[in-house]
Amino acid sequence: MTPLAGRVLYLDNAATSWPKPPGVAEAMTAFLADVGANPGRSGHRRAVEAARLVFDAREGIAELVGASDPLRVVFGANATEALNLALVGLLRPGDRVLCSSMEHNAVMRPLRALEQRGVGVDVVACSSTGELAVADVEAAMRPRTRVIVLTHASNVTGTILPVAAVGRLARDRGLLFCVDAAQTAGAVPIDVVADGIDLLAFTGHKGLLGPMGTGGLVLGDRVDPATLPPLKRGGTGSRSSEELQPDFLPDKYEAGTPNVVGLAGLAAAVRWVLDRGVADVRRHEIALTRRLLTGLAGIEGVTVHGPGDAERQTATVSFTLAGRDPAEVGLLLEEEHDVLCRVGLHCAPAAHRTLGTFPSGTIRFAPGVFTTAEDVDRAVAAVRSIAGGTR
Repeated sequence: MTPLAGRVLYLDNAATSWPKPPGVAEAMTAFLADVGANPGRSGHRRAVEAARLVFDAREGIAELVGASDPLRVVFGANATEALNLALVGLLRPGDRVLCSSMEHNAVMRPLRALEQRGVGVDVVACSSTGELAVADVEAAMRPRTRVIVLTHASNVTGTILPVAAVGRLARDRGLLFCVDAAQTAGAVPIDVVADGIDLLAFTGHKGLLGPMGTGGLVLGDRVDPATLPPLKRGGTGSRSSEELQPDFLPDKYEAGTPNVVGLAGLAAAVRWVLDRGVADVRRHEIALTRRLLTGLAGIEGVTVHGPGDAERQTATVSFTLAGRDPAEVGLLLEEEHDVLCRVGLHCAPAAHRTLGTFPSGTIRFAPGVFTTAEDVDRAVAAVRSIAGGTR
């Protein structure tokens, strides 16, 4: 059962997860009601407790992704900020960077801005189902290639890209490997060491089931912080006698008062995910995805975009309905069936060009950990009603 029963069916978990697990709102309220202090800025017990809450979140993320040191988990507002920190910090004029044609604008916009400053951007074409061949990544490498940045899974089709294989390739070629895990952290098993990931950007409000405004960057052991400047500088509560930014982790990258209320919620959410187990979450979402794909395949006029295989994608399914604008279908789903989803380009125009769905985009269903099989059946029935028939 979902924690919150009602008429509305929420299928927009790829944008943000909802509802949140038990304990998340409670942890945030407890911080505001009982702690409320600024971590690292004072020595009194409430400030110490605030710092402990932040470190709990840091430890939880490190455990979840197999990071060797919680201090190498750097918090920020979201995965977008983390990707900007990594890409803008690492790449210099004359460098080259590889990415896929399925990237979100959180990757593409920083890269296009860097391109205007003299960084070479090589986009490796994916198939029409959003899948990436490792051989194509290798063929695209050039002498000045320094970084590979790759989405772990598409936010449009859910297609899971071959991160571990590309990680091995990057290691062999001496390149740094940055992964956008916005769609997979908490929903797909990740091991930064085994997968050869040097920089992992994550957001707290999707598969990690935490609040918005939380996220960060995990720095692998091969990343030397001396080579990665911060995006912002300012007060950290440490080395206050100096006017230069501290050079140690995590303070180098965490200037300003952190979102402690959000991180308290994130710590509780990550603990819930760890207790349930990412592998169990993945099994649940594979079952939902398989059911959704099967249901949509039986509806006249529906085309599912992506691999169409629950094992090769996350619980994100994009489809179009012949002769109908995705925006119109989305409106009917909400107004007539109380099914909430996302339509359009999903902030990933490169992906839609790859799929052949630009500029109208798709209708995206994204069930989550609290979605049930009955919810999926209800969504399929709603699409069948709008389509007006079965195959």
